[in-house]
Amino acid sequence: MAREGAAAKRLFRTLQQGPQDLPAVRIPPRPLGSPEAPRAAWALDHVKRLDALLSEPIPIHGRGNFPTLSVQPRQIVQVVRSSLEEQGLRVHSVRLHGSAASHVLHPESGLGYKDLDLVFRVDLHSEACFQLTKAVVLACLLDFLPAGVSRAKITPLTLKEAYVQKLVKVCTDTDRWSLISLSNKSGKNVELKFVDSVRRQFEFSVDSFQIILDSLLLFGQCSSTPMSEAFHPTVTGESLYGDFAEALEHLQHRVIATRSPEEIRGGGLLKYCHLLVRGFRPRPSTDVRALQRYMCSRFFIDFPDLAEQQRTLERYLEAHFGEGDATRQYACLVTLHGVVNESTVCLMNHERCQTLDLIATLALQALAEQGPAATAALAWCPPGADGLVPATVSYYVTPVQPLLARAHSYPTWLPCN
Repeated sequence: MAREGAAAKRLFRTLQQGPQDLPAVRIPPRPLGSPEAPRAAWALDHVKRLDALLSEPIPIHGRGNFPTLSVQPRQIVQVVRSSLEEQGLRVHSVRLHGSAASHVLHPESGLGYKDLDLVFRVDLHSEACFQLTKAVVLACLLDFLPAGVSRAKITPLTLKEAYVQKLVKVCTDTDRWSLISLSNKSGKNVELKFVDSVRRQFEFSVDSFQIILDSLLLFGQCSSTPMSEAFHPTVTGESLYGDFAEALEHLQHRVIATRSPEEIRGGGLLKYCHLLVRGFRPRPSTDVRALQRYMCSRFFIDFPDLAEQQRTLERYLEAHFGEGDATRQYACLVTLHGVVNESTVCLMNHERCQTLDLIATLALQALAEQGPAATAALAWCPPGADGLVPATVSYYVTPVQPLLARAHSYPTWLPCN
């Protein structure tokens, strides 16, 4: 596309200026005493894995009679970036964030990924800038419609209803960002996030990685020579956790580590249980009970209403577990039930019971999806001596206790200490 070529030239001139000439993106300062987030250059195998991920077509499913779009992530990044800059909104950098970045760095971690999180660093100094990012993304979807589809009567509102899974805008003193998630029936959504400033962008060290894509995208536009050990773009990444080497070690050895979980929306509780099910474990030095109490307290502060808790749980399960992953979904809910049961200290007894019953109901639904034998075996398999939750239910052992039973009594009100 012509505007992609123009954008590539502008990007090339920008990169030639050198980092000292680039204006700083407004990011809140790190707390005193915390380490900087050092960048690390990535090896050729990482660069090739990243290039393959950005080149893999991802279907964006339309609602109703709208056709499915086949989009390479690198294509939509290039089109959105060039369109924003044509409209006068400079893109400082584009990054791959979260579990997809962790997968590129260490695919054997078992963490996996669903969403493809693409972060555009921009200046969102006014409401007009927020509206511009949304308008540009919706307009760019027209470019990916199949040949023969009439575009004359398709409006931005129509495109939003057809292809957008969710729209989020956050504009506070510490956070200025927006998110546009494009629909995918398998849950592998392309999420375009436009960030001016954000207080916190990660939950745990293993999902704190960001890969800066600018050099790789420029290489793909300006060079037809295949990548080799002697000739490939320099791709850098960083860990928002603070120490890249430490975060990488956590990823390689399946370690759960975080800072100030009470600052995370939802406390990181659901992701924590998800990591436990995937074989990650807290460091031996971690006070697990205190960590879980912080997580539970923040979760119930953010989601105090039972209906809101149900929506949050269902959205998380839908986003992180596929249709054929009911076994791991069940294990995650069993783990969540245990954590909430043991570590919630700021709910009244009847509120705790309501939440536990909700989790148990969702776990039963996930168990039923495993088949008739699993439905008949209404027994909860508790974690073993190593802390692992069984991945499957034994259909040949007579149940000796009801699913997710609560064997303890609690006072009406528990002190928060």
